[in-house]
Amino acid sequence: MPDTLLTDDELRALNDRFEAAHPREIVRWALEESGLREVALASAFQAEGTCVMHMATRIRPDVPVLFLQTGFHFDETLTFKRRLTELLGLNVVELTGAHTPSSQAEAFGPRLYERDPEQCCDINKVQPMLSALIGRDAWVTAFRRDSSPTRATAPIVDRYELEPGTWIVKVNPVATWTRRDTWSYLKEHALPHNPLYDLGYASIGCAPCTRLSLPGEHEREGRWAGLSKWECGIQDSGTGGGSEQDVGTTVDEAAGAAERR
Repeated sequence: MPDTLLTDDELRALNDRFEAAHPREIVRWALEESGLREVALASAFQAEGTCVMHMATRIRPDVPVLFLQTGFHFDETLTFKRRLTELLGLNVVELTGAHTPSSQAEAFGPRLYERDPEQCCDINKVQPMLSALIGRDAWVTAFRRDSSPTRATAPIVDRYELEPGTWIVKVNPVATWTRRDTWSYLKEHALPHNPLYDLGYASIGCAPCTRLSLPGEHEREGRWAGLSKWECGIQDSGTGGGSEQDVGTTVDEAAGAAERR
């Protein structure tokens, strides 16, 4: 990794430059112009991630795509992941934690995701992702500011501390997009989507911690419903401007369904 990552002045200049830019320009900067050599995408194969993976593989076909195989995904998500991997020729790197669902239940008791979702996320998401990012220069995410209050002020380019003294650049190319922008891009490029969206899911994570969204909710309120938890915890170390990651105004359910058609 480079001895010095982006300075505060460089971060400000990049965020000013990219605030009105198309995400494609931001992805191209990350993969070709930034000088950052070891760059990976991180994706849960949601709609925004599909857009970012499509943009990135047009620029660098073999860019690594980090996928957290938690053991708790919907079958529909895994089937869609296989379909999109074949369609785009993705270089998917599957990340797993220290436990399978069975060994986790033996070690911590059944249904840890209900009793202590923070610990479950740490085991299955945070620790595997942080380990995979060590030694990389940058990672590219796929979340929008308007998808939840925790993401509302996220910068497009940020710094992230993986562990004390170890930093990485984090790039959020679709931060300024709306849900409508996302589905317009999918339609424009004839890209598929997870069929769970058609059932009314707005944000799709692990099956035990994801429910259908209700009218008037932020998209991510269907995640860890009933808890004061919006994020899995991976994004809590950004320092370039208060970013939070997992992954306009939220359109209502009818408009979203119309866009998908």
